[in-house]
Amino acid sequence: MNPSAIFFDAVGTLIHPNPPAVHVYAQFGKEYGTRRDLAVIADRFREAFQAEEDVDGRSGLVTNEEREKRRWRNIVAHVLDDVREPEACFTAIYDHFARPGAWVCDPAAEMVLRSLSERGYRIGLASNYDHRLRSVQKGLEPLRFIQHLVISSEVGFRKPAPEFFQEVCRAVDLPAQAILFVGDDRSNDFEGALRAGLGALLLDPRGHEPLLGRKRLQSLEELILLGPQSGETLSGFV
Repeated sequence: MNPSAIFFDAVGTLIHPNPPAVHVYAQFGKEYGTRRDLAVIADRFREAFQAEEDVDGRSGLVTNEEREKRRWRNIVAHVLDDVREPEACFTAIYDHFARPGAWVCDPAAEMVLRSLSERGYRIGLASNYDHRLRSVQKGLEPLRFIQHLVISSEVGFRKPAPEFFQEVCRAVDLPAQAILFVGDDRSNDFEGALRAGLGALLLDPRGHEPLLGRKRLQSLEELILLGPQSGETLSGFV
């Protein structure tokens, strides 16, 4: 069946931190006295992020706003373990990423979202980000076409939990097979959506997953090429 709704992952798919997260950590870290250089901050960020992913995996991907804030407090504490006033440093970084100005949309986001909306698709954003995504989405003009917002901390489960994708279905009151999910993370977005019965496309601009064939997008623009003009519809992906 041709999908009636298309949901997008947020970070890494439609929006990107600008400057990159590790540069933000380095900037605020320097203000609070860190001696860590950018390379060390990047390594420690990856370590801390994966450690928190592992914690959530062991707890059944259950989450809420308190857990999400604790996740980021733990990450900042690990990355910038030598700053003075650790709590003030964390707050500065946490608040920074709630601002629309901390983010930039994919260059094709506005064109793609407008085109899909004009074709009658219901457009949603579904993310493992927390409540801060609401202020970010409202402040980024290209995301004005988003009609539905599903956030893991409000759902109670993080992707790739099936409960998260069930909430995506409830948000638009559609069966799973009528929804296409687009994201850049193979486990959380692509495989999670498929296991829940949704259609899925993996955004893979760096070509890491060539074996996925037509299930892989090299750019967001490819979504609007899969339409009447090409003789192909999105029905092949749900």
